[in-house]
Amino acid sequence: MEWQRVVQEARAAAEELAVAAGKLAKEAFLQDKEIEAKGEYGDIVTEIDRQAEEWIVSGIKKRFPSHRILGEEFGWQGGNDPDWCWMIDPLDGTNNYAIGLPVYAVCITCFYRNEPVLGVIYDSHLERLYVAVKGEGATVNGKPLTIAPQSIKRPTVAWVQGHHVQGDDRSLALRHALEQRCKRVLRLWAPGIAWSLLAQGQIDAMVVYRSGGVDMYAGMLLAREAGAVTVDYGGKAFDGIDPDASLIACHPEQLTEIIKLVRT
Repeated sequence: MEWQRVVQEARAAAEELAVAAGKLAKEAFLQDKEIEAKGEYGDIVTEIDRQAEEWIVSGIKKRFPSHRILGEEFGWQGGNDPDWCWMIDPLDGTNNYAIGLPVYAVCITCFYRNEPVLGVIYDSHLERLYVAVKGEGATVNGKPLTIAPQSIKRPTVAWVQGHHVQGDDRSLALRHALEQRCKRVLRLWAPGIAWSLLAQGQIDAMVVYRSGGVDMYAGMLLAREAGAVTVDYGGKAFDGIDPDASLIACHPEQLTEIIKLVRT
């Protein structure tokens, strides 16, 4: 099929661009950084965010001039093809990066007709390249990823929330419930890294509250292709694009138990 051919071409481009952008960030990691406030919720941006995004967007434009591109820093660019869209977070985990914490990644997602069909995450500090293609599985540095069910009484979960809900009553109540019911609740400030931990079976679940950032979809596809399910808090399958998403991701056999965690 034509879309599958495009996805394979997109994969080659995304892998190359993600690694290049990740190397740029790693080389500048210990250098002094220009840090600016972004938005009204305490987010920040560095010159590396902008340089990396310009590099990635430029590379996509050259290869796929008709595709639409949504970047974390510069918004919409590219062509106007209604079928194809990219979402780019050139430095997922900027707050970590800015304080010298090496927990950050490049996240690139390609969508076909509003469905993620390619996800690439590059953890440049560990030199781990995660790739997921719809229907073809997930890999890290070329090795297949498969989530195995765990026997858990108190799971380890990663928590992700939107910047705009820091003081939200529901958010605070849900986090409090998770802290009581789980072994660990991780807040990594880098969703791409959290999703990669789930895809590798190193944590039990993701709990996302009202977060639909461009950093989410590569990881979500990676986890699904590794065998996870993604559902809303009621257990209904979650797919597509939602700018205000609340969802759970975990191994199918653990879904019932994980859903209980979010019922505060």
